[in-house]
Amino acid sequence: MKVLVTGGAGFIGSNLCERLVKENYEVICLDNFITGKRENIKDLLNKEKFCLIEGDIRDYETCLKATSGVDIVLHEAALGSVPRSIENPLLTHQCNVDGFVNVLNASRENNVERFIYASSSSVYGDSDVLPRVEDKIGNPLSPYAVTKLTNELYANNFARVYGIKVIGFRYFNVFGKNQDPDSPYAAVIPRFIKALLNGQSPIIYGDGETTRDFCYVDNVVEANLLAMKTANEKAFRSVFNIGTGQQTSLNVLFTIIKNNLIDIYLRSGKSERAKAIESMQVKYGPFRKGDIRHSFAEITKANSFLRYNPTVNIREGLKHTLKYYMDSETL
Repeated sequence: MKVLVTGGAGFIGSNLCERLVKENYEVICLDNFITGKRENIKDLLNKEKFCLIEGDIRDYETCLKATSGVDIVLHEAALGSVPRSIENPLLTHQCNVDGFVNVLNASRENNVERFIYASSSSVYGDSDVLPRVEDKIGNPLSPYAVTKLTNELYANNFARVYGIKVIGFRYFNVFGKNQDPDSPYAAVIPRFIKALLNGQSPIIYGDGETTRDFCYVDNVVEANLLAMKTANEKAFRSVFNIGTGQQTSLNVLFTIIKNNLIDIYLRSGKSERAKAIESMQVKYGPFRKGDIRHSFAEITKANSFLRYNPTVNIREGLKHTLKYYMDSETL
């Protein structure tokens, strides 16, 4: 079976590519390397069943080429970040809407069997329903959220009009291996880890009581594999929450990361590093425009239709993630 992963050199996409190659799928990775990194796929480039197409989903001919002969598309390509979308809504729209429709229509023209795409928990916007349930959304709070909601509308429409089999995933705050800590739009977990490892105080925007459903990337990869392998007709033309169903505040997140680092340094005999980490506190800044105050996923629907059951919780996932970021250090 041949699988196209758009954004395959990005954070989630590269984890998907790695798993698919391990499972002996023929994998095509499409990436323009705006946010993706060659480093993320360097171990796959010499694999017989891995093919890299360097191209942009905003170019329709590239999308037609990439989807030719493909059985399944895993569409992960997007320009992420709520703050970036507020700064540059036009580029966000071009990548996330124009690019999405290009890949979707090229998949239709090339008779792709199944189209599985990444949406976002940001579509819930100002809804005050907790936990987040798929059929109860509010008003989007950022251009990024608007683009993801638009993706869902297009996917549903193409399923109705053309019969293409689509499944959408509303990812909650995904973290783990290959997530970029150096981007100016870096997510909170790599930002916290990078700051602490560099002896700097992390910044929390707001009072720290903002909550998120932090989902380790292996859970997301597993959801995609389930959608590829086991999803039936009842799952098509639907969107599913992909999270853990657990709510964690940013203050608690900081404490977990800090304590894990202290423990790592103490066990490695680096008590001075441990003391330095122990003395560090967060700095608080103003709330950011477009940020949702509270969010965590109701995952009953994904469990019922896909048998999705996250096996890695936030604490275990953070241990894996810290190990990944610290592998360059001699502990």
